Amino acid sequence: MALYALGLNHQTAPLDIRERVVFHVERMRDALGELRRSLASEAAILSTCNRTELYLAAEQTGAATDWLAKYHSLRTDDISPYLYTLTHEQAVRHAFRVASGLDSMVLGEPQILGQMKDAVREAQAAGTLGTVLHRLFQRSFAVAKEVRSNTQVGANSVSMAAATVKLAARIFPSLHEQKVLFIGAGEMIELCATHFAAQGPARIAVANRTLERSGQLAHRFGGQAIELKSLGEHLHEYDVVVSCTASSLPILGKGLVERALRARRRRPMFMVDLAVPRDIEPEVAELDDVFLYTVDDLGEIVAANLDARRSAVEQAEAIIETQVGQFVHWMQVRETVPLIRALREQAEQARQHELERALKLLQRGENPQQVLELMSQGLANKLLHPPTQALNEAAGEERERLSETVARLFRVNR
Repeated sequence: MALYALGLNHQTAPLDIRERVVFHVERMRDALGELRRSLASEAAILSTCNRTELYLAAEQTGAATDWLAKYHSLRTDDISPYLYTLTHEQAVRHAFRVASGLDSMVLGEPQILGQMKDAVREAQAAGTLGTVLHRLFQRSFAVAKEVRSNTQVGANSVSMAAATVKLAARIFPSLHEQKVLFIGAGEMIELCATHFAAQGPARIAVANRTLERSGQLAHRFGGQAIELKSLGEHLHEYDVVVSCTASSLPILGKGLVERALRARRRRPMFMVDLAVPRDIEPEVAELDDVFLYTVDDLGEIVAANLDARRSAVEQAEAIIETQVGQFVHWMQVRETVPLIRALREQAEQARQHELERALKLLQRGENPQQVLELMSQGLANKLLHPPTQALNEAAGEERERLSETVARLFRVNR
């Protein structure tokens, strides 16, 4: 059994491809069960705004691409150009880098670690997390902790939330006079609200499916709560709109935004869609007086200070390489367990056979010393017969290699 990672991310696939292969939380366990039944003995799925990845312990992954395409009602050719397939050591290294934030759009960001832990919990609940993947993820979490504790890879990074504020500042000279609407009430919206609130906007509002959750978040920032179903009545009131929900369908369409612009008398609106799949229809960007940005548009800003952290990245990569070597060694040792077990069973059979023969001889009154001598000779002959026979039958280079192996195994000086 081998370890594989197959997927795509913000570096290999554009947003319009990534949003087509998202696994929604409510269907995750069913997808994991289907994946295990059809492809792998162990499986986990990591699905975020910036990546969709399958982690598999299986005999082969040749059909994984087809499965991923079929599951999302796509043709294999639609996604195969954007996919990467990593095996064994490469898969281990990738998992460690992802957990440590080295493969993120925001270098060193901590959210991915929580998302990976969520993926592990889903796999555990679905019963698809076995020994190999459990070990892989636990080591990934430990490596991420070591990287964060011993390097500055996450220091001074510009988060997606901070980048959103920076973009807004390009449109509006000051945010003190602007009204900000957040759609959603998850972790990313909470981070964005924290950054915007620090700028002292004129008003903050939070729209969500339930008033209870939006009310809790709005209260923290002295804002108001709005039900999602009444969004159309209030949209025109806001200059800045930041959306990040788990909806599988767009929340803001072109028509709705167009009506809001008319009510605003063409005053500009700044909109940021951090969701994958997108919450705001792409066609909204065609409207005059709308400045629409997606999660991919923020990449340039969040990567701006990467050069200053090259040294920290090198330190993190060194830690990861050491841990990859240790994990690969564990996998190699694990692969020899069946062989070791078979050797011990064979030796036990030989021991049991000679012991039974010796007991029969003793019961017949044979000399105990002679019986012990026969038993020891018989046991030695049985254990040495396979390597001796292999040496006698081998020839040429094979005989030389076998001779070296036998000498090393039995610690014999040649």
